[in-house]
Amino acid sequence: MKRYHLVGTVCLLALLAVLVTGCSSPGVREVAEENTTTEDLAAFVREAAAYAETAGKDAALAEFGNASGRFSLGDFYVYACDYNGTLLAHPYGSEAVGTDRGNWTDLRGLPVIRIGAARAADGGGFIAYLYPAPENGTVNESAGEAYLPKLGYVAPAGEGWWIGSGVYLSETAGTGRERYPEAVSAMVDLVERGAAYGRNHEKATAFAEISNQTGSLVDPAGHYLYAYDYNGTLLAHPYLQAAVGSSLIERQDPFGMKNIRALRDTARDGGGFIVFVWPNPDKENREELKIGYVLPVDEDWWVGSGVYLFEVTGTDAALPSPAP
Repeated sequence: MKRYHLVGTVCLLALLAVLVTGCSSPGVREVAEENTTTEDLAAFVREAAAYAETAGKDAALAEFGNASGRFSLGDFYVYACDYNGTLLAHPYGSEAVGTDRGNWTDLRGLPVIRIGAARAADGGGFIAYLYPAPENGTVNESAGEAYLPKLGYVAPAGEGWWIGSGVYLSETAGTGRERYPEAVSAMVDLVERGAAYGRNHEKATAFAEISNQTGSLVDPAGHYLYAYDYNGTLLAHPYLQAAVGSSLIERQDPFGMKNIRALRDTARDGGGFIVFVWPNPDKENREELKIGYVLPVDEDWWVGSGVYLFEVTGTDAALPSPAP
């Protein structure tokens, strides 16, 4: 698996500051402060899960909630939830422990806790979502402009509960897309090129080029563009030709997110990142988290593209069905 270096600044005092970490050994503690990889993130969470198994739930929750404990490496820490979405432990957010976050969504409506719980119940693995970057050691969930894509890892910790940690997808929150994993940076570049192409050409020409599977707006890795109007009508797509002309605004994924509406709203707000669930045709159309990026072309239409989570982590990222 390609080792993407991922370092983030933690969201202190935040429930979902699912941040990067490493193992508790001194060597990995140093790595966690500099260049932590996806493997380090997964290993740290698995180590915490193993600790919970040997120490027992009460002792483990006390340790996870301890800001000076072995799983709180400065800005890097573990949080714990039960499968109903109740926060059980957080080293920097003790006032939120016991509250219900089961229906919490990120800026664009992704039900992060429900997805984390489903992934953990299925044995654990990577997730992705948006969360605001910290400023002066605090996080403002109402600050829409501060939201950035994050990579998380979750694992079951015992009967009825799970744990997680995570990292901003950029090496340091707010440094720009040049520090995103290669696939994500290439995808953002593609969207920017597509939006520029749309502004510089007639609509019919732009739609034809977006729909061309071998055209200039399909990159060497196979990433492609799609185009919609602000009513959610699909205008161009290289692989969904049968749906062109149809409104998909009410499309809803298995976790309840209306992803086309969310993508549209992101474009209408000026564009940016969004994480959503979408079938992966390379994985038998199994549902998978996708890190997307959209931009408005003009007042009539917008373009977007995305990278499946598998492309970032190198591991199977198909999502299990949500709990009923």
